[in-house]
Amino acid sequence: MAKTRMVTQFGMGTSIRSQDYTEAAARGIRDALWHNSLNVADAFGFPKEAMLIEVEIGVQQPDKVDSDALLGIFPYGQPSVRVVNGGLDVAKPDGSGVSVIANVAIIVSFDMVATGAEKTASGQVAGGQS
Repeated sequence: MAKTRMVTQFGMGTSIRSQDYTEAAARGIRDALWHNSLNVADAFGFPKEAMLIEVEIGVQQPDKVDSDALLGIFPYGQPSVRVVNGGLDVAKPDGSGVSVIANVAIIVSFDMVATGAEKTASGQVAGGQS
């Protein structure tokens, strides 16, 4: 596969009261998409469904994230989710638990061969599907 990285997006999400790691991760994904929304597929003439979306989420308790539930956030493309140790759990002053912070990185790529893109002599990508 001749995968070409087009953009990396970052976000942060929280679960202040419920200690819900999946919800913090979902909010981080939405934050990344909201603040950095780019129409990469349209800009290069590729179908949106061809977007390869790699999501990396950092939280203090990765095993408490339901990765499958997060896939539904993406309206198109081919998302994959990887949860790693990271983020931050902030203890509440009254000792009643923690506030969860999730950090998210989203990498958008295209398989240049599958999308029909070719490099011109100048090295520019040409030809995506219209």
